[in-house]
Amino acid sequence: MINLSSLDITNKNIVIRVDMNVPIKDGNVLDLTRIKASIPTINYALNSNSKILLISHLGRPAEENFEEKFSLKPVALSLSKIINQSVEIIDNLDSKDIFKGASNIQMLENIRFFEGEKENCKNLGQKLGSLGDLYVFDAFGTAHREQASTHSAIENSNNACAGILLEKENEFLSKALNNFESPYVAIIGGAKVSTKLELIEHINSVADYIVVGGGIANTFLKATGKNIGNSLVEDSMLEKAKHIYHQGKIILPDRVVTSKTFEGDDIKERQANEIADDETILDLCLEQETISLINNAKTILWNGPMGVFENNFFEKGTKDLSVAIAKSAAFSLAGGGETLSAINKYIKQDDVSYCSTGGGAFLEFMEGKVLPSIEALNSKETGS
Repeated sequence: MINLSSLDITNKNIVIRVDMNVPIKDGNVLDLTRIKASIPTINYALNSNSKILLISHLGRPAEENFEEKFSLKPVALSLSKIINQSVEIIDNLDSKDIFKGASNIQMLENIRFFEGEKENCKNLGQKLGSLGDLYVFDAFGTAHREQASTHSAIENSNNACAGILLEKENEFLSKALNNFESPYVAIIGGAKVSTKLELIEHINSVADYIVVGGGIANTFLKATGKNIGNSLVEDSMLEKAKHIYHQGKIILPDRVVTSKTFEGDDIKERQANEIADDETILDLCLEQETISLINNAKTILWNGPMGVFENNFFEKGTKDLSVAIAKSAAFSLAGGGETLSAINKYIKQDDVSYCSTGGGAFLEFMEGKVLPSIEALNSKETGS
């Protein structure tokens, strides 16, 4: 890919596709993480005396139907406070004010308000791609979607490149897939094996150990013949889990935390082979052997919690994991919304080598797939 950081963009008009799909309540942005992740690219353009038009989506509004609750106005206001200058909202692609307003930075209203975004419409892509001198794609969290602003606009622009955030994501995720050091420990948690199956199978080819947690661990426990009581399980995945387990890299918990309710009634720490029929596994105990694997690792991939960590009754497994990774000297890569929530709850993002901003995009990249946006950017470089 051509990267923005390698270009001279002095006095240019720059369109930047960012991912500022943030939680909003009562007109206030609740989490600034995604907005702040875009700041290096925005500052690079501003420091080059360029004018900027930002493009982002927010939520899932109906196309051609302006809904105030999906407006990007609160996002523009939050961004203006961070960069200490006004951010003007543009609500019409035919506006004569684009790149000509009083502010050096403008934001197009929610791109999902515009007809053709979700269908990757070529007409909309052409319009977006021709608005400025350069189309910068910096929305890694949307890179797995073929939509007008994430794919067609890149293909139909005269000049396109990766923003600074996308450059970092590509660098660090590629390192965990292709340029890693061993021992390599992958930690994969969450509710369902089916949503992480391709990740587990792909990482199985590079990692030395795969620690599983959450409902994923329950499915593996049952696949190995253990009773898991009332615990969340995917029976349709048992044969697949058994096959993967017998390849020898899966690390299962010896001890788990059970309860008869999510409210913490009758909490017990159990051996994994001693679960009663009326008990539910809601957390696992991180064994000293697993902590030692993390301590001695050179590469760590982390995606998903060990238990229902949002409930303080069942947070210990995820908390102990977070602390172990923070203490490790390994190159550590974390991704996924729940994973970042756990990091923010128990440690600091600086305790991890890199925290990816992607959810679905992170999974697909780590599954070895070529993301549509990245493929389009690679094509621009080769001129194909």
